[in-house]
Amino acid sequence: MAFVLTSPAFVNGDTLPQEQVYNGMGQHGQNLSPALEWKDAPAGTKSFVVTVYDPDAPTGSGWWHWVVVNIPATITALPTGAGSAGDKLPKGALQVRTDFGVPGYGGAAPPPGRVHRYVFTVYALDVPTLDVQEDSSPALVGFMVNHHKLASASLTALYGGGSRD
Repeated sequence: MAFVLTSPAFVNGDTLPQEQVYNGMGQHGQNLSPALEWKDAPAGTKSFVVTVYDPDAPTGSGWWHWVVVNIPATITALPTGAGSAGDKLPKGALQVRTDFGVPGYGGAAPPPGRVHRYVFTVYALDVPTLDVQEDSSPALVGFMVNHHKLASASLTALYGGGSRD
C-alpha cells in the first residue's frame, strides 16, 4: 500500500477553500489549517512532520506556510484548525516558524496575477523527534527531515490568479 495524504476540505488539484486562505495581505480568509488524514505509513515510522509550501511565491525560494514536527507515530490525522491557537495538535507536536515569521498555520496569500500551488506534505520519519525549537527555520527542519525520511505523501491545492478587492 502507498503512503497517502488526503483532506476532507479538498482533493488534489482543487482550489483551496476560503477557510484555508490567510486573513491579511489583501486576503479575507479564515486562516484555518485544513483537516488532514494519512494512511499506510511505512514500517518503522516513529514520527511525522507536516508542511505546507508554496513553490510559486515570488521570493526565489518559495514560501513556507506551515511546519509541524514531532507528531507521534500513533497519530494519523490533524483536525481543522490544528495550526491555530489552542490545543488541537497532538501532545508533543511542535509548530515552527514559517515565512510569516511566526509558528502556526498561515493560509494562502498570493499576490495577484497567477495561480499558486500549495503543497501539503506529510513525512514519515525514522526518529521520534527532531531537535528543533519554535523559532527554527523551515530550512533546518527540511535538512533534518531529509536525513530521517522513510516516505512522504503530498496533496496540492491551488489558489490565486485574480486581482484583489
